Amino acid sequence: MKNILTFIIPVRHQSNAVNWCAVKSNLSETIKSLKNQDSPGWKAIVVANDGADLPDMPKGFEVKRVNFPPNPIFKKGSAPIEEVYEAVRIDKGRRVLAGLLHAGEMGHVMIVDDDDFVNRKLTSFISKNSFSDGFFLEDGYIWGSGGKWIFQYDGNFSHLCGTSHIVRSDLYRLPPSVEAATESYIKTMLGSHRFISDELKKIGKPLSPLPFHGAVYRVGHSENHSQSNGMFEQYFLRKSLWRKPVRQIKRLARLRKINSTIMNEFFGGIT
Repeated sequence: MKNILTFIIPVRHQSNAVNWCAVKSNLSETIKSLKNQDSPGWKAIVVANDGADLPDMPKGFEVKRVNFPPNPIFKKGSAPIEEVYEAVRIDKGRRVLAGLLHAGEMGHVMIVDDDDFVNRKLTSFISKNSFSDGFFLEDGYIWGSGGKWIFQYDGNFSHLCGTSHIVRSDLYRLPPSVEAATESYIKTMLGSHRFISDELKKIGKPLSPLPFHGAVYRVGHSENHSQSNGMFEQYFLRKSLWRKPVRQIKRLARLRKINSTIMNEFFGGIT
């Protein structure tokens, strides 16, 4: 049976992890978020290398094992920055493609980074908008891993976070195999969140903004995909930000204490 919404979670090669226990722990929390969807009709596919130690998979989750080699220039500073980005896009993109080819019949697809969280209303929303080309997340939240506060990030969230697009599966125009895909296709359609909206717009299939906050972008931990700073360091503590105090005060007003409502909506509920 075709699922309403399929989540694809690409997991890096275990050799590219600073701390695999942290990767596994973060992935467990992402799984908890995904399985909290408020309606049926979804499934999730975790794409990981042979031999990678993964958390237990609850109902609705499948594992697609691959044998892709480690990314030799995964870390910033290991090569010129654009070469690093290109290598990450290729590595992530082919993992996503392997998951898509494994999935079978699909309705819409959301690529989810293995340390992020999603709104539990996504599947029910897509079920009511099943003929839509898809959506980009205009608004979301940023969370410093382990913190008690969350930052409401309104506008251009899809430029910031990889967990930020829901696309009708046929629009990916999947090749028959990973080997048949060009590097350009892998990088622009699957390996980065920065290009997909423009690529679909070119073929007359623009995405619409999701009308609610759709995901939480986790930052500030050793295994963060973009190697970003912590939430407070990035958005509140830098001296340069206080050169415009009015804007900074408005930013402070978008801080939210994590409560039971937020826990249930994004983090899989209170344990």
